[in-house]
Amino acid sequence: MLRLREYQRAALDALDRHWDQGGGPGLVVLPTGAGKALVIAALIREWLEKAPGARICVLTHVRELVVQNHGELLAYWPEAPAGIFSAGVGRREVHAQVVFCSIQSVRDRAELFGAIDLIVIDEAHLVPRASETGYGRFLAAARAGNPDLKVAGFTATPYRLDSGRLDEGEGRVFERIVYESLVGDLIHQGFLAPLVCKATALALDVSGVPKRGGDYVPSALEAAVNREWITRAAVEEMVGYGCERRAWLAFCAGLAHAASVRDAIRAEGFSCETVTGETGKRERDRIVRDFRLGRIRCLVSVGVLSTGFNVPEVDLIALLRPTQSAGLYVQQVGRALRRAPGKADAIVLDYAGLVRMHGPVDAVTARSVALGPAAPGSMRAKPCPGCGALIALNASTCEACWVEPEPEEEDAPHAATAEDALPILSESISPWREVTGWRLDRGHGGSGPDRLEVAFRWRGGGCRVEVCLEHSGHAREKAVLWWRAFGGAEPVPMSVAAALERADELERPDSVKIDAAGRLSESVTVRFSDGRRFRDLRRWGGLAA
Repeated sequence: MLRLREYQRAALDALDRHWDQGGGPGLVVLPTGAGKALVIAALIREWLEKAPGARICVLTHVRELVVQNHGELLAYWPEAPAGIFSAGVGRREVHAQVVFCSIQSVRDRAELFGAIDLIVIDEAHLVPRASETGYGRFLAAARAGNPDLKVAGFTATPYRLDSGRLDEGEGRVFERIVYESLVGDLIHQGFLAPLVCKATALALDVSGVPKRGGDYVPSALEAAVNREWITRAAVEEMVGYGCERRAWLAFCAGLAHAASVRDAIRAEGFSCETVTGETGKRERDRIVRDFRLGRIRCLVSVGVLSTGFNVPEVDLIALLRPTQSAGLYVQQVGRALRRAPGKADAIVLDYAGLVRMHGPVDAVTARSVALGPAAPGSMRAKPCPGCGALIALNASTCEACWVEPEPEEEDAPHAATAEDALPILSESISPWREVTGWRLDRGHGGSGPDRLEVAFRWRGGGCRVEVCLEHSGHAREKAVLWWRAFGGAEPVPMSVAAALERADELERPDSVKIDAAGRLSESVTVRFSDGRRFRDLRRWGGLAA
């Protein structure tokens, strides 16, 4: 049986605690590529182990995800009593104990499944607030059949363009976010592929495009960007960056635009196909299969492939569709986050200015989305003057080429070799400091529980972090991850005293670096001798030299 990663286990534990405390529908936020399907499979198995007679429905919006999630459960638990109810798949196995459903096929048929005990919603950001929708009607009918119904939602983007955060506001489906794993953390821990975003020479101009419903009017948007000279220039740049890369995805503004981009890529000598909402089921399956096998270099998409599309080999994303939707932007870029053999990183070509508008993908949060896109003329990211990679506004250097921004009064920047692999987009660049010593001690929490205080020293200074082993909730979860990352054995200590008695189990890191993460806290990243890294956000204090 597949073994859950620590953050996947923490997500399930957080759901259990939420429900044990009487909570309602809970939302789990996991980035694209973080293994949502495996977490859902584990949730189902553990639920049925505790309640063998329970009925479970897993809802999503596209047949590809229905099949993927069903297959993931059978891979995790081959004997699972699972079936599929989806017209798109051609299966209506209503009597299965666990049914994977497309919402379009079951929205008015909840009574077919009897009393449902658990509903799991994948890609939960697509659930509208209005009760008179497919999801709303299904949930209302299921609650009528079982007032004790539990609901869990899974998504990489816990917000909608039209209504904001999924756990806020009138008519919300989800009570709160019970667990969130961050893109930057998973890249640092080696679970997701590093991303590098280039500030392209060509930038699409949508300054005169009208908006409706919070985003650009589709017909006007396509008319603005679908011009031969624009497409030719974009594709020439795309080919230059992608000629040595395995699998490209290009997101376009309309059918005609997609056809123009496809033809321009073919004219450069690379195989390319389009996938749109109008592509037939068999043709789409053939195209995606050939893309997986490497027979097609590029897929050009309109309105699809931004969710429910799982090809880990994707190592180039071309953003050719401007959008005000941070969720759509994150979902599109997320197609390149999965790791694959031989894939060192993925490049994002941002013709649409989405990184500048919404910020680096790992920094887009429910809070930042609430602030809205950056105003015209302002930016949430800047290009590196050396290599063109988009980095956070507060970054002092770019690790990809180790170039510092050019001071106005001084000469051109000096370039050197980067110490590390390509950086996470929003990372504030700071040097690694060799750890010369460390000390573990008890930190008194005032009116709250005591904390394990860990002091790192390097030549000329040091810092302290606090590990909240005696706390509950998210603080305890982070402390458990810390203990395991530093090599501590199971069971994880429940008290500071027990941790200090077992301090010899822990491995001292080789180096540490400190990055700003707000006014009162820092991101502390440690690196061990085998190259492993662990990052956590902690309020910290400096140590005298």
